[in-house]
Amino acid sequence: MKKTNSKLLGTALLFALIFTTACSSDDDSTSDDTGGTTFVLDRENLTGEINEGEVILESGTYKLTGKLIVNAGAKLTIKSGVKIEATSATSGDFSAVRYIAVAQNGKIDVQGTSTNPVVMTAATHAPGAWGGLVLCGNAPINKGTTASAEVSDLTYGGGDANDSSGSLKYLRIEYSGFAYNSEKEFNGLSLFGVGSGTTIEYVQVHEGSDDGFEFFGGTAQAKYLVVSNFSEAVGDDLFDWTEGWSGTGENWYGIRTNAGNRGIEADNNSNNHLATPISNPTIKNLTLVGLGMADTSSETQAIKLRVGTQGQFDNVVLSNWKTGFDVQHDESVDYVTAGTLAAKNVKFDNVTTQSVGKNTEGKTVDVSGVYSINENATGAGNGSAKPTWANGWTVGL
Repeated sequence: MKKTNSKLLGTALLFALIFTTACSSDDDSTSDDTGGTTFVLDRENLTGEINEGEVILESGTYKLTGKLIVNAGAKLTIKSGVKIEATSATSGDFSAVRYIAVAQNGKIDVQGTSTNPVVMTAATHAPGAWGGLVLCGNAPINKGTTASAEVSDLTYGGGDANDSSGSLKYLRIEYSGFAYNSEKEFNGLSLFGVGSGTTIEYVQVHEGSDDGFEFFGGTAQAKYLVVSNFSEAVGDDLFDWTEGWSGTGENWYGIRTNAGNRGIEADNNSNNHLATPISNPTIKNLTLVGLGMADTSSETQAIKLRVGTQGQFDNVVLSNWKTGFDVQHDESVDYVTAGTLAAKNVKFDNVTTQSVGKNTEGKTVDVSGVYSINENATGAGNGSAKPTWANGWTVGL
């Protein structure tokens, strides 16, 4: 009996130990769950700040009713087919502007597909109806070690050229570009100090009221981009860079049939043309389509290169522009001579003037050396026509 009682007691202790260990293991698993978040997800009221963990938008439509900020240590994942629709805000109520922003060390993962893209749009189908998407990274800029983004007021810039803000694949941004005033306006996709570790592929900005894509410094690499502007309310550039962007672009297609601005506006730093790092991207396979002789706007250049930008272009088609390349200021003019600002394999289609140049004093200079012609250039893949890689997930082309 004594032996039997001892055996039963040992068995009970063993089960107690197993139970205690299992409970302890479950508790540890919960506390280590990186997907945990305190953010309350409401499909009809998507707004607020995600401060930790992962928030997943899985299907259907989500109503964006204010700003949505993804802070450091947090992640926003958006599954294929999801639509985020910005609701209408009262005119002039700047505190209620709808936009999505990813702060430094935050992450976004847009998981669209060619047949089922993610769509960020607005209930009001008009340019400027909502803000847009803003990414802020830790890559180098020439505005200072860090700076504050002109929209969202988030910090950006740093010393990590390989920084990652996440991944954007098969994303369509529509009717963006809300303006606080003439100097402070959202783009479709604003990239502030975004690093090369970020994936940006197959993104369209459709009918935005400001620039489609703008790079504020950083080293971002962006492939398969589309900007399409047709509304008469649209008035700025298709693509834009400044503050020392030194990344890469590949397969870009931009088209506007309104009196908007340039195909590309490219700057280094307007306050210090020699600020480093110097803007010096590599752009391959580019098509820009304008309005041609019917264009009555004051900025009818396909590509405007100024205030000290460098850059290398290859395989370019420019169609329906009054001016092909416009190079301004001593530094950029000198880079043409040095070959650090150059475009090779360029095809001009219905372009009135292939190049114009002015130095800092405003005197006309010869910058025809900025380009070399190749009548067989294909640009984004299909000359001035819609590229095949844009089939299925884009609109308006």
